[in-house]
Amino acid sequence: MRGDRVVVRRLAIVAVCVVSLVGACLLAWWQWNRYESASGSWQNLGYVLQWPLFGLFPAFMVWRIKRLKQREVEERAGAGPAEPPVPAPRPARQNPVQAEPDDELAAYNSYLAELNAKESHDRP
Repeated sequence: MRGDRVVVRRLAIVAVCVVSLVGACLLAWWQWNRYESASGSWQNLGYVLQWPLFGLFPAFMVWRIKRLKQREVEERAGAGPAEPPVPAPRPARQNPVQAEPDDELAAYNSYLAELNAKESHDRP
């Protein structure tokens, strides 16, 4: 009984994917006719390219969900997917601009410190 449900469910998923692809191709054809007409624009041509992608999206989602379930089963079994290599840490770079002391920056920082001291002194 359960096997029958799985088969019916899979057939329904395939039918939805096929119907969406056929419908999207029909809409692309309609947009192509609009593009070729006197009132057609580049926007219609853009839709011609978009509709087939929209029609393929349900099939892509079925493939993606199946792949994610397969990965989950592998992880539960302990044979997880191969880990990507961890990149080696980069050596620290010294910025030559900050190596020299900056008098203006020091004066600005001392000004900010004075303002902070005054503000914290004025608070009750």
